[in-house]
Amino acid sequence: QVQLVESGGGLVQAGASLRLSCEASGRTFSSYTMGWFRQAPGKEREFVAAIRWSSGSTYHSDSVKGRFTISRDNAKNTVYLQMNSLKPEDTAVYYCAARFSTTFRFNAADYAYWGQGTQVTVSS
Repeated sequence: QVQLVESGGGLVQAGASLRLSCEASGRTFSSYTMGWFRQAPGKEREFVAAIRWSSGSTYHSDSVKGRFTISRDNAKNTVYLQMNSLKPEDTAVYYCAARFSTTFRFNAADYAYWGQGTQVTVSS
């Protein structure tokens, strides 16, 4: 089955950087779009960034554009989220997700496969 495993979260101070990793397995993802979402306590799960596996085309939400960058390594079947200039409001559980489509979608309900999540906490 499809398996997505996130890693790289942690506790950092405002202004620091983290890189999250999502190792994907179970099938060929050439026809998939991969996404990063985040969810803080009491909040809805929100879209962060997405990447088309085959082409590498990306889309970033306005709230993280210029600070976060999504990328992928085909040889390692891994998607990354490089997070720079972290702010306390970035604190959340970050999830990797996959969708069988090459079109960008920005709602969590449009993604069928999910990882377990990794906690990112940014202190001030």
